Parts: sequence; C-alpha cells; structure tokens
Amino acid sequence: MRAISVMVAKQSPFALDNHRAYAAWREQKLAHYPQHLSELLIPVVNPRTLNEAECAAIRQACARANMAIYTRQPSTNDTVPDTSLVTDMGRHFGLLHRDQNLYADDEGISALQVSAQRRQYDYIAYSRQGISWHTDGYYNPPERKIRAMVLHCVRPAAEGGENALLDHEMVYLQLRDKNPDYIAALMQDDVMTIPANVEDGVEIRPEQSGPVFSVDARSGHLHMRYTARTRSIVWKTDTITQAAVTLLENLLAGDSPYCFNRRLAAGEGIISNNVLHARTAFDDDPDAGQGRLIYRARYYERIQL
Repeated sequence: MRAISVMVAKQSPFALDNHRAYAAWREQKLAHYPQHLSELLIPVVNPRTLNEAECAAIRQACARANMAIYTRQPSTNDTVPDTSLVTDMGRHFGLLHRDQNLYADDEGISALQVSAQRRQYDYIAYSRQGISWHTDGYYNPPERKIRAMVLHCVRPAAEGGENALLDHEMVYLQLRDKNPDYIAALMQDDVMTIPANVEDGVEIRPEQSGPVFSVDARSGHLHMRYTARTRSIVWKTDTITQAAVTLLENLLAGDSPYCFNRRLAAGEGIISNNVLHARTAFDDDPDAGQGRLIYRARYYERIQL
C-alpha cells in the first residue's frame, strides 16, 4: 500500500519532477478556470435535497475551481437556524467526517457570529473584524487535515461581511511558473510553524509545524495550509523561503483575476476543497436583535466529483 501511495504522489502533476504531467494539468486548468463569478453560482431549490442536475452543476464548478456557491430564491425558512442543513449539503458530495474544533457543537458545526463571551471574542471569526487570507485548519496536525468545508449563511450582516475566494491551485500555478524552487521551499515540513495556543497558562493546542503545499499520497491532490496572520505564524528564515513567502503575500494582496468575491445572502452557501478565503469587516443592525450568522463545517474528505 505504501509503494502504491508513493507512486501516486510521484505521478501527480503537483510533484515537482513530473514536468509533463504539470504542463498538461496547467493547460487544462487555465483553459477551464472560470472567468466570471456567475460560473460558480449554482441555483438550487432546496440545499437539503439536491437533484441530480444541481449536484452535477456543483461538482462541475468544483472540478474547475475547487469551489461552488449555491444560491436560492429567498424563503422564510432561510433565517431559521438549523445546522442539519449543513450536514445534508456535505453528504451529497461524500463529506461525512467533520473536524471537532474549538467552539463547534457536538456535530462539528460552528456558529460564526459575534460573541460576547471573552474567550470566543478573542478569535476573529467570532468578531466583526475582517479576516485575512487563510485556509481552514492551518493549525491542525496532519492527521486532522481539513480538505473541504461548507459555509452556510443563515443571516447576512447589515453591511459588509463579503467573502473573497481563491483556488489554491491557481496560487500554486503562479508560484511554480515563477520559480519551482519556491514550491519546493513551501513544501518543507518545517516551513511554517503555528505557535501553541495557551490561555491562562493552559496549553489548548500545541505548536504545529508543517508545509504550505503538500501532495496527498493516496490521491495526488494538492493541499494548501496557510494563514496571512503575522502574529500567529513563524516562517523558516532561509533565503528561498523568504522570497517564496514574499511573492505569495504579493499575489494575495494584488488584484488577482482568479479571485472571486461574494456577500452571501440568507440561504446561500459555499462548498469548497478548502480554498483560500478571506472576509471583510461587517456591521450588524443594532435594531434587528440578531446579527450575522454563518454555519461552518470542516471535513477530512475532499468533495467527490
């Protein structure tokens, strides 16, 4: 089994010594990558019970850009909190095993909303602040790698809260085209270290080192682990790594033609293979009583195409 896994990884277009496979993959990726956000918007009647055409359209979008945004006509049921809708959506695409992360419920679903609790408010996801570029679970150990996620909007913010989305494969492509050594540097097992999470002297999560890019040994798929937050990350200090990180930061800070922006409405959601994403700051309506609420589920599987 190990020999087969090694062979799959070497045959992957993301293996640096497989130039022919990369060239073929690159040509296809650029030819089929969406040019407009509209190509990722998939209208659905009911996210709980997708029909065959809706599932096929979502899979096609994910095959092209590792993500899809499902939309629907506004309904009075859209603003009713119900986490089972998220699990139903994931199940359509083979997403079954959810990561039981901090502040998730017993089913592994996190309710992302402004929290008055001190511990939760220390985490940006539970505040009104913007969130910089990242992939989910970048602080997880390898055995808990987040390969896919679902974000479902129950209530949007009164203003702001727009998501930016960028296929990590396109970032890989740009870096490799510039200098394959940048990819080699970002594949080092100790290139990016997340310090331990310590609260009141208690270690909640240990220090975690790992690569930015890695190739799944069983499938050959590319995985990205990244956060743009500077206070929670330590980069390897060799020259080539620093150059790679600088270019990566510049790519994410620029006006990328491969990036898509969407402010989710009630009842809409994003399903992706844990692509790079960010969120703008937002404000809730003080007279509404209830503010922005997004359900999030993180999965160990990739979306089945």
